[in-house]
Amino acid sequence: MKSSKPIVALIYDFDGTLSPGNMQEYSFIPAINKDKDAFWQESARLSQENDADSILTYMWLMLQKANAEGISLKRESFRSFGQKVKLFSGVKEWFGLINSYAQEKGIIIEHYINSSGLTEMIEGTPIAGEFTKIYACSYLYDIDGKAYWPAVAVNYTTKTQFLFKINKGVRSISDNELINEHIPEDERRIPFKHMIYFGDGQTDIPCMKLVKDKGGHSIAVYKPRDAQKLMGAQKLTHDGRVNFICPADYTAGKDIHGIVSAILDKIKAEWELEGIIKRKRK
Repeated sequence: MKSSKPIVALIYDFDGTLSPGNMQEYSFIPAINKDKDAFWQESARLSQENDADSILTYMWLMLQKANAEGISLKRESFRSFGQKVKLFSGVKEWFGLINSYAQEKGIIIEHYINSSGLTEMIEGTPIAGEFTKIYACSYLYDIDGKAYWPAVAVNYTTKTQFLFKINKGVRSISDNELINEHIPEDERRIPFKHMIYFGDGQTDIPCMKLVKDKGGHSIAVYKPRDAQKLMGAQKLTHDGRVNFICPADYTAGKDIHGIVSAILDKIKAEWELEGIIKRKRK
């Protein structure tokens, strides 16, 4: 049954979008006595030498390094690493702030993660409970509860599949049937024009472009006071990949807050106008 109110999906990458750095760098890499640059260089080398997916190689390397150092690989351990992940200014308060605004406007907001990071670590962050669904990498666990093999690997192109799951209202990652069923555009749970995608770089380009081209809005965020990150975001605008660029500050009154509020106003106005048109046609 179609909702009597517009449902809007706010979809976020994680590393570089909600957090200033890669989530592994805050506590996991120090725990395995590795330098962060050395870890990522080794992962990149493995990917290049084996012509392998870079997400799978970093996940495999995490398992190898943790085992070598006697670090626990249970889900609870990953979550404890996630507790130490830093977030950009205003992120913790953002969800309550924008949810309240949407409620005043008669809009239903749902938040989603679409990340190449680890689900288990995101589950350990203080904002984990804000999300309707976390689409991210994850591990398989053995009978003793220890991670032993990648279960889900999310790279820059596989990220797009989750937009269609959100579009059709499919929560399951493993579902390969319902996601491929034909559903008329006007019967889909969350149309693309009701999506706002937040990303920060190359791995988000396919999603940002897809959402933008289908009538939604994409926002490229960058680390405040980082000239190199700003230049990268400006290039995304120049190349027509995104609608807006903003410093990654989610505090009330800052650019992200103002832009998202304006987008929600636009969505609500269009929803009401479409309702009037439908009634007049009867």
